[in-house]
Amino acid sequence: MANRRTAITVIGLALCFGAHLAQGDVFVYPKPGQTQDQVDFDQFQCQKWATQQTGVNPAQAQPTGSASAPSQGGAIKGAAGGAALGAAGGAIAGNAGKGAAIGAGVGAALGLMSQSSKNSKAAQQQQQAQSQQNANLARFDQAYRTCLAGRGYQIR
Repeated sequence: MANRRTAITVIGLALCFGAHLAQGDVFVYPKPGQTQDQVDFDQFQCQKWATQQTGVNPAQAQPTGSASAPSQGGAIKGAAGGAALGAAGGAIAGNAGKGAAIGAGVGAALGLMSQSSKNSKAAQQQQQAQSQQNANLARFDQAYRTCLAGRGYQIR
């Protein structure tokens, strides 16, 4: 019965702490004469308490976004739009081809600037989300360590 209880506790702890342990290990030194069952139980209780106090559960931490490549195509879209607009303007002036060429160049430049701005904003949002997640995990770690220390454990 004790072995089964220990196995269930260990599996539960592995599920709860899997994502958290990937961030940084917490080493808990048991008190003299203490059973591993009690250590496991206390760690589980402190994990629950830290989650309640902080609202953060490292086992359910959300990814902050994909590491996808920056968006592209701003120059092409801008060139196409600029060419159409330039051709219309050039047709009025009597040279649609020249107007299209000028419009394509201006449109491409504006498209590149617009796309660069969008990519910069996306990167900044990604960085802010990652910083917030790191701060949340740090708050959880502090609460978890405080709980264990309150139960008499030494933590490293």
